[in-house]
Amino acid sequence: MAELALERDVRLALKAQAHGLDPVVLLGVGGLTEAVIAEVDRALMAHSLIKVRVPLDDRIEREAIFATIADRLGAARVQSIGKVIVLYRPPPPEEAPEPAERADRRRKENDRPTPDRPRRKRQR
Repeated sequence: MAELALERDVRLALKAQAHGLDPVVLLGVGGLTEAVIAEVDRALMAHSLIKVRVPLDDRIEREAIFATIADRLGAARVQSIGKVIVLYRPPPPEEAPEPAERADRRRKENDRPTPDRPRRKRQR
């Protein structure tokens, strides 16, 4: 996936929302592994806006890790301050719940007696 691009106003609003957040993913001495990518993906699915901390002193290496995460997960880099990056990915679209009328109609149609299936008794 490609890194998500954000408009200026959206990015500024996300920065404000992320101000009070704590990092939810912390990279260890193993660096950027598949497990870390999976954990960042899980956190983005759950929260959409997260902070990730990378304890490396080399700025170029940190930026490369941040770019790799954003590119592989289709997320947007909202902000990078020191060893912390803020990532955003919009939540996946949810399936629309079935309207109540249609569900009730199906239930009623299924409850109709047929010659081979007698009417069920209701339990109270």
